[in-house]
Amino acid sequence: LLILDFSLSFRWLVIAVGLVRAYLAKGSYHSLYYSIEKPLKFFQTGALLEILHCAFGIVPSSVVLTAFQVMSRVFLTWAVTHSVKEVQTEDSVLLFVVAWTITEIIRYSFYTFSLLNHLPYLIKWARYTLFIVLYPMGVSGELLTIYAALPFVRQSGLYSISLPNKYNFSFDYYTFLILVMISYIPIFPQLYFHMLHQRRKVLSHTEEHKKSE
Repeated sequence: LLILDFSLSFRWLVIAVGLVRAYLAKGSYHSLYYSIEKPLKFFQTGALLEILHCAFGIVPSSVVLTAFQVMSRVFLTWAVTHSVKEVQTEDSVLLFVVAWTITEIIRYSFYTFSLLNHLPYLIKWARYTLFIVLYPMGVSGELLTIYAALPFVRQSGLYSISLPNKYNFSFDYYTFLILVMISYIPIFPQLYFHMLHQRRKVLSHTEEHKKSE
């Protein structure tokens, strides 16, 4: 389990290092997506296994929250950013990639140190505090990227199925993306306030423990 958490943290470090190296080489943050495109696709697709890890209790996280988070990221990675090439140069892509990367490095560092029974307060504080900025940052990047993809999806008819056809079934991917964006309205606040509740619970308990020592 310790090796698993360390490896999961390491894969996001690979992406972080790739971003930094590309930025130093280019001297610009524009179009840095191409420097980490392959590892991002590989690691984020592999993250589907995390749902099973949660289901079997290997990783101490909610199955429902993890499933939503992982599936939404896989969707953004493949069904939007990969499929609509025109959005790959958008700064919003970098916005959600940076948010994902920092969040996952902190999260799996937290799990690793917890398993070692030596969790630094700084790691715990970061785990339950930086999300205040990182969650809105990631969601903003995701929504802006989907929004940027809409005109290209409408023009190309990407993944859409029109009538008539032998299956008597139609699907409009453009409309589907709009519905995905709308779904963030009820779902994101629930996730955000859940984390705020966890923050108060965990950090207040830590402060009380320190005072009692």
